[in-house]
Amino acid sequence: MQSEPIASETADSPLPAPMAEMAPDASSYLHKLAEAAGLMVNWHDAQGEARMVAPAVLVRVLQAMGLPCADDAQCQASLTLLASETAALSPPPLVTAELNQPITIPWPDDGSTGQAYTLQGEAGSLGVGHATRDHNGAMQIPPCGEPGYHTLTLGPHRLTLAVAPARCYSIEDAVRASRGASLGAGAVVMSIADHRAVRFWALAVQLYALRNGPRSGAGGIGDFSALASCCSMAAAHGAAAVAVNPLHAGFTADPSRYSPYAPSSRLFLNPLYIDPAAKFGDAADDAARTLGLFEEQQRLEQLSEIDWSGVARVKLAILRHLFEQRRILLYSRELGDFQRFCTAGGDALHTHAVFEALHHHHARQGNGASHWRDWPVQQQDPYGDAVRTFAREHQTEVEFHLFLQWLAACGVSQAQHTAREAGMVLGLIADLAVGTDTSGSHAWSRQDEIFDGLSAGAPPDIYNPLGQSWGISAFSPRGLRRHGFRALIEMLRAVLSQAGGLRIDHALGLARLWVVPNQANPSEGAYLRYPFDDMMRLIALESWRARAVIIGENLGTVPDGFNDKLAQHGMLGISVLWFEREATGDFRPPAQWSQTMSATTTTHDLPSVAGWWSGHDIEWRERLGLLAQHQSAAAEHALRQTDRLALWQAFHAAGVVEGACPAAASLLAVDAALAFVGSTPTTLVTIPIEDLLALREQPNIPGTVSGHPNWRRRLDGTLPTLLADTATVRRIAILNRAREHAE
Repeated sequence: MQSEPIASETADSPLPAPMAEMAPDASSYLHKLAEAAGLMVNWHDAQGEARMVAPAVLVRVLQAMGLPCADDAQCQASLTLLASETAALSPPPLVTAELNQPITIPWPDDGSTGQAYTLQGEAGSLGVGHATRDHNGAMQIPPCGEPGYHTLTLGPHRLTLAVAPARCYSIEDAVRASRGASLGAGAVVMSIADHRAVRFWALAVQLYALRNGPRSGAGGIGDFSALASCCSMAAAHGAAAVAVNPLHAGFTADPSRYSPYAPSSRLFLNPLYIDPAAKFGDAADDAARTLGLFEEQQRLEQLSEIDWSGVARVKLAILRHLFEQRRILLYSRELGDFQRFCTAGGDALHTHAVFEALHHHHARQGNGASHWRDWPVQQQDPYGDAVRTFAREHQTEVEFHLFLQWLAACGVSQAQHTAREAGMVLGLIADLAVGTDTSGSHAWSRQDEIFDGLSAGAPPDIYNPLGQSWGISAFSPRGLRRHGFRALIEMLRAVLSQAGGLRIDHALGLARLWVVPNQANPSEGAYLRYPFDDMMRLIALESWRARAVIIGENLGTVPDGFNDKLAQHGMLGISVLWFEREATGDFRPPAQWSQTMSATTTTHDLPSVAGWWSGHDIEWRERLGLLAQHQSAAAEHALRQTDRLALWQAFHAAGVVEGACPAAASLLAVDAALAFVGSTPTTLVTIPIEDLLALREQPNIPGTVSGHPNWRRRLDGTLPTLLADTATVRRIAILNRAREHAE
């Protein structure tokens, strides 16, 4: 796909935009302001067509960024504001650098030719010297050979120097660390010593969809105990990891907002995934019976689609009862663990618990204040006197939400421990949503670092011709720099603490993000540039500190050079079967798939193999009105038949099938797809459980809120039963053989 190039940038400036041609009716000041704010006035769409953002759209986006621009005078004032911010950030509070490479520090034009410096390392090492100006006016100090967050005193300024390894922690690094431990049965380690490749596969699951056998207290949703069992069973079948949907904190006071990709906070976990029995044993069922909720639990567990509100009502009632009895039911050691957890969580954890208590308080009042912007103005400041007073007066309620986070953290930790004990090299692969709901805890607690009036999304492309606006907000590049990337670092640490790998949803947003003003059409947005090099270095540093592999979801309108940057920093991209095609339309042979990517048959936003082969996804798109004006269901089905023939021909050429192309209703293509993708030379292949089970439905259809049961479907049986099914066992064997013979 043709699109804008990615250039390197300094630590205190966004990726530079190309010079834009002035539209005849556009103020030159408006375009100058847009470029200074990091917006791309000119860009190329998924078809390679040149596009220019309309002036009216620029105005709306800039105003949502807090930059008035209704006329030239306002544009000039906003340009002055940005210039003053840049000057105030010379030097910025945090500068990133690469290990053993020269270090450049933005510096004000104060007439000095150099400055004395002192470098205090995290481990106590100390360096002194004299920084000198380079030809760009920045200060340069010698390379640093110790990764970490160091304190640099440079002249009169004190700042943090984040020195990162050149690349992220890799699967090969994980294998080296695992020497002596048993690996999953299907893992093939090709002589790490001589740098030959490793070949693993991961099972991808939607946690909420899992069923964990006849356990009485399951309560209508997959939980962390089900995840632990899934890891154990997947390891026994040869998987090196289990990839899960985002486990971020949702809205316990409003469980109707249940999308895992539109969370309240990416710093904390969703309490609805807690298994009360994991800590409380039979007392959890006793609590359900005492509260008269035992039968309701059983009813919820039998549903084929999750009743999120019902699950929340029952589970939270049981957990509250257990919380009230905690001093009787838990050992003193466990109570001590809870207190240590609260202390370690610090202000961020406490603020989230206060938000939850406030949100429940307003929900009980029934005043319609579902967004914190609708709360009394004094409560909109998370660090003000009114909120401190509320927390003090509702201490027990705040402690309850702290307790939920402790139980959730224990649950995900146990799942990861189980995975590693079962021999998995990585264990869990967590998922990081691209943003948060603006009405949630994260946006409330980090108001200066998260946009309020803009939604992240994607422009129209081949698969989503209407474009996408996801109704979630993302970090502000200006806010990140101003606060030394605090919000990014704490978020990375939170999610990396849960797993041995991390998938970053829409990793394209690390370089540029399509932002849409609230209530605007998805096409009425613009690309906003982000400090890509800074963010990649911080991800690499945190990856090594957590010993976790990073996977960047790089699907969509990919900027030129983006995938090379990912490979340079050791972040795996994602290759999806449906998109691995030549310009001729032919499907790319497995041997030609990139080794710097992970490979997969499909994703949660795309059709399963059985769904694609049968055209079931086209039926859904027609039903939901998601076809573009120039498209018709009949034409799409005809095109799909052509694609089926092309894919079957690729299967033939790869030696994974024989015979003629089967009918649309056949499941033979599922087996073939597993063998085909499994034989790619990638380090990691990820297979959604929907494809192991040959299901036609997909978890989510982008661009829909109703009409399709997004994030609600549960598996029809328990994992022990499903994974023991003859057809499933055959598909797993096909996958393991393909991984063994991948070159």
